[in-house]
Amino acid sequence: MMHIQKLSLTNYRNYQDLSVSFDDKVNVIIGENAQGKTNLMEAIYVLAFSKSYRTPRDKELIQWNENYAKIEGKLYKRKQSFPLEIQFSNKGKKAKLNHLEQRRLSDYIGALNVVMFAPEDLNLVKGSPQVRRRFIDMEIGQIQPIYIYHLGQYQKILKQRNHLLKDLQRRKTTDRTMLEVLTEQLVEHASFIVEKRFLFLDLLRQWARPIHHGISRDKETLEIRYSATAEVSDTEDKEKIKDKYHNSFREIIEKEVDRGSTLIGPHRDDLTFYVNNKDVQIYGSQGQQRTTALSLKLAEIELIHSEVNEYPVLLLDDVLSELDHYRQSHLLHTIQGKVQTFVSTTSISDIQHDTIRQAELFHVDNGSIIQS
Repeated sequence: MMHIQKLSLTNYRNYQDLSVSFDDKVNVIIGENAQGKTNLMEAIYVLAFSKSYRTPRDKELIQWNENYAKIEGKLYKRKQSFPLEIQFSNKGKKAKLNHLEQRRLSDYIGALNVVMFAPEDLNLVKGSPQVRRRFIDMEIGQIQPIYIYHLGQYQKILKQRNHLLKDLQRRKTTDRTMLEVLTEQLVEHASFIVEKRFLFLDLLRQWARPIHHGISRDKETLEIRYSATAEVSDTEDKEKIKDKYHNSFREIIEKEVDRGSTLIGPHRDDLTFYVNNKDVQIYGSQGQQRTTALSLKLAEIELIHSEVNEYPVLLLDDVLSELDHYRQSHLLHTIQGKVQTFVSTTSISDIQHDTIRQAELFHVDNGSIIQS
C-alpha cells in the first residue's frame, strides 16, 4: 500500500524545522485553528503536485524572513521506499525524485498520488467552473503527467494569443499572421487536453455512478457531462477534435477580435452533474450536492487505484465535521484499512467511527507536533 513514512519540513509556512513519521493507515492531526494543521496537509499536497491548492504564489510557502523552504518525504510505493523533495527559493523550485533533480515537473508529478478533500470541495458542484476544471486537471495530471506539460503549453500560448487579440482590438496591429500561428499551436494542445478529459470522464463515470447509487440508498442515479465551448464530442478522436476546433475558431474570429479574448477552448469548458436527470447545481438540494461531491472523491480514489495499481494517499482537511453522520460513516467505512489517510480536525469527539478510534493522533500547537 502506497504511504508516506516520514515528512520533514524546513522553513515551510509556520514550521521551521519538523520531522515526523506516520502510520500507514490513519493519522489524525488535531489542533486549534491557525496552529498549522492545514499547513501540514498542504505540505503533503505540495510534495505530490509541486504547487499549493491554497495559493498560486510559491513564495507564500516560505517562512517569513527565510530565503528558501523545503519539503522532504519518504514514500513507500511498489514494495520499496524512496525520497521525494521539493525546494522553493527566489530562484524558483527544484523537485527531486530518489535524489535526482527532475528537469521537468511533469517527470516528477505522479510519483506520489494524492486525493484531497477539503470543505471547498463540497462546492465542486455549485462552485465556479474553474473549481471543476482544476479538479479534472489535477486528477488527469497524476495518472498521466504528460497532460500537465500540454496544459502548461496551452496556458502559455493562450496568454500570448489573448495579448495579441487585445492589440488587434485596440488597433495596435492589423497583421493577423501571428494569430494564425498561435491558433494552430493552441488547437494542437487543446485537442490533446480535451481528448484526455473525455477519456478520464468515461472512467470517472464508471466509478462514481455505483458509489453515488450506494450513498443515496439506491434512490439516485448520477450522470456527469462535459460542457464544451466548441462543437466537440467524446465520440471523436484527436484529429477530428482538431478539425472541429479549426472550424469553430474560423467562425468566431471576428467576435474574438471584438472582445480581445479567446472565447473557446478547454480553459472555458465545464462539467455538469445530473441526479435523476436534473441539474444538481440548479435543482439539487445541499444534501444531493454533497453526495455528488463525496461520490466524485471516492470515485477518484478507485480510479487512481485502477490506473496505477496503488491506492492514493487521502487528505481530509477539516471536512469530516462538514459531513453529516451518515456520509461521514460512508466515507470512513470505504477507506478503512486500504488507504493511508490524514484527517485534520479541531476535535475528534464528534467523529464516532472505529477508523478514528484506531488512528495515530498528532497534536499541533504553533508549528510543533506532539504524537499521542
